[in-house]
Amino acid sequence: MTSITYAVLAILPVIAYFIYVQLYQWRFKKFKDIPQLPNSFFIGHLPYIASGFKKFGDARRHIDYILEAMAEDAGRPDVLFVDVRPANYPLTVVNSHAVAEQISRVSKVFPTSVQKSPTTFDLTRLIGHESVLIKEGDAWKTLRKRFNPGFAPQHLTTLLPAIVDKTTTFIGQLDSFAKSGREFALEPLCTNVTFDIIGAVVMNLNFEAQDLQNGGHPVVFHTRKLLHTFANSGRPGLIPWWTNVPLVISRIYHSNKADAAIKRCVEDKFDEIRTWQKVGDKQAQDRSVLALALKDVDRLSTDVVQSIADQIKTFLFAGHDTTSILLQWVYYALSIHPRCLETIRAEHDAIFGDKDPREVYLAKPDETTQALSYTSACIKEALRLWPPAGSARMSPIGSGFRVRLDDGREVCIDGTIIYLNHYIIQRDPKVYGETANDFVPERWLGDSDTTSALKDDMWDSKQSEDHKIPISAWRPFERGPRNCIGQELANLEARVILASTIRRYDFTKVGAGEVELNEKGHPTLDNKGRYKLKSELFSAPVITAKPFDSCMMRIKLNEKA
Repeated sequence: MTSITYAVLAILPVIAYFIYVQLYQWRFKKFKDIPQLPNSFFIGHLPYIASGFKKFGDARRHIDYILEAMAEDAGRPDVLFVDVRPANYPLTVVNSHAVAEQISRVSKVFPTSVQKSPTTFDLTRLIGHESVLIKEGDAWKTLRKRFNPGFAPQHLTTLLPAIVDKTTTFIGQLDSFAKSGREFALEPLCTNVTFDIIGAVVMNLNFEAQDLQNGGHPVVFHTRKLLHTFANSGRPGLIPWWTNVPLVISRIYHSNKADAAIKRCVEDKFDEIRTWQKVGDKQAQDRSVLALALKDVDRLSTDVVQSIADQIKTFLFAGHDTTSILLQWVYYALSIHPRCLETIRAEHDAIFGDKDPREVYLAKPDETTQALSYTSACIKEALRLWPPAGSARMSPIGSGFRVRLDDGREVCIDGTIIYLNHYIIQRDPKVYGETANDFVPERWLGDSDTTSALKDDMWDSKQSEDHKIPISAWRPFERGPRNCIGQELANLEARVILASTIRRYDFTKVGAGEVELNEKGHPTLDNKGRYKLKSELFSAPVITAKPFDSCMMRIKLNEKA
């Protein structure tokens, strides 16, 4: 061998050692101050995740179940570092409402709260590049200011007739299933009614999403197809896009089609508004969110059309999804908690008597909302136990952003995806006690305001004086300046739909989560007042967290209906 060969052989161990040291620093040292489980040199915490799915026995489960199990193994720390490199960015999973509040509020480093995670951009084909969900700084402020008026509580009350109209169609569909006795998937029905409501409230359009004989409005048709491509793409961040090229092509196609259809609607609405303004016809003007957003627009440039279209996409996705998931879980929870069902029906009897709840709501919207305290408590409890999604943020490397833990330590979480895990936060036994995993609407009586996420200027020290549960421990709509713009609409439509249906139907779960019957064919109660079940109904990742089986049900008309 030549001297060069000997030199190369001599230096190889040095190079290997250097690479090892760098990898060791990268894997074990950089985030060592963040609480975490022991991890693998090569694949971090991925083995824990794999074993978690194996433990639960069903790979369809949402990742939140696995993260909760990992948090329990680690002693349930305020935050948990989960290293999924090289598959994706490392995670800081936030399990504490107090830490979550530090991230969602305004700070010197982040004037509008910690910025959104780059993983949010995975949804740009669905919500657009200009979406209020992903914009930051002044661009975000401008968008929020433009669309806030359309979601103000006082304004939404004026749109109640549209909500009631779509609810009536929903009731007609439930009636048909009640008469036939056939089992059916509740999810599409809940999704379709919320699609129709969003179409009416946001765009003043009849989407015809509940018309099962056709594909509905082009916006709905292509949005549904687009959602399907996301729902069937596996677990984002862990499965490369190139493993399913046909799905990606379909996503691009329907994204472009939905985008074009929405832009046409924006342009048509702009022309309508200009016509009304010219002739001075105030009676003709609609009160949709889109109309309000266009009211002060003088020229409809390409950029303005795209920006507004992307907000419409965002409202269509987030607006239909949250309420649809909420309704499914409320119907299911009440079907297996007979005492809660009896209580909510008694409330509706007291408020509505023999009158149609829809007529009462239209006549006295504010008074009815205030009176539905137990209904609101059920909504709040369902959103606590089964939140549709958490919030993903990221503090860029070099920001120097630190969070204070309960033990007084401060840790820097720059360069990680900061996952505010609502599922874990809202089941914290330190806050919710022994019933943290139980459906107990009564915990919210006297505190059933489902808009508490708006009160982002209140600190926990004051909250503890005024509330049984810290406000920041309930955050399905997130908190701080970037809370959900449409939460008032979600709460209003949920109350109207539940008030119109809870006394009318008896829901019975079929398949997963089904009630177990005794030898006499009757359900029996466990020691917590819930019917004993044959199996568990769990959430799966279908963009957001949804009942994995589309909530299969049978219903019948209640004998008092």
